[in-house]
Amino acid sequence: MKSLLHFTKRFLRPSVRRMRVILYRMRGIRLGEGSSLQSPYKIMLPQFLSIGKETCIRPNSYILALEEYAGIEYRPHIMIGNNVYIGRYAYICAVDMINIDDGCVLSEYVYITDNVHGLHPDRGPIMEQHLESKGPVQIGHNSFLGYRATIMPGVTLGEHCVVGANAVVTRSFPAFSMVAGCPARLIKIFSRKAGDWVTV
Repeated sequence: MKSLLHFTKRFLRPSVRRMRVILYRMRGIRLGEGSSLQSPYKIMLPQFLSIGKETCIRPNSYILALEEYAGIEYRPHIMIGNNVYIGRYAYICAVDMINIDDGCVLSEYVYITDNVHGLHPDRGPIMEQHLESKGPVQIGHNSFLGYRATIMPGVTLGEHCVVGANAVVTRSFPAFSMVAGCPARLIKIFSRKAGDWVTV
């Protein structure tokens, strides 16, 4: 992970890195030392976002904190830890809280949300119904989310979890779980005794 971050930053001159930090601060983005947020990107309400140290967020990421929607006010928080790698086209949306712990790796097109649209047939158009939060999302440290993985509201993944490509995670899993499928199910656990991932 560290070598990947160093590879990304190696081609940026120190003066360019300093200029980017100044631009981030002007835009209200709290970015830890050594972190990079690569253009183009879209961040809505950066005051509700914090990014730790040595974190790399690749281009075309969309990080969205919603303070108000359809007349309802929310108190969103998005926390991204240290030494996190987020691939291109990530979409992260919060009205409650999303916490991505230290050392996590998110592949391209990963989708994480802590809310869903209101879908009641008698309450008007979907886009005019208020959002429903089913609880915060917690991604434990050193977890890996594969290509196009989706993490749904209220999910907690323990440390060192692995989520397969195209998986849709609708419920929580404990530490050292490997999950895959739609909806995601447990396929392996890491066994200290065997020193490897074993099928359950």
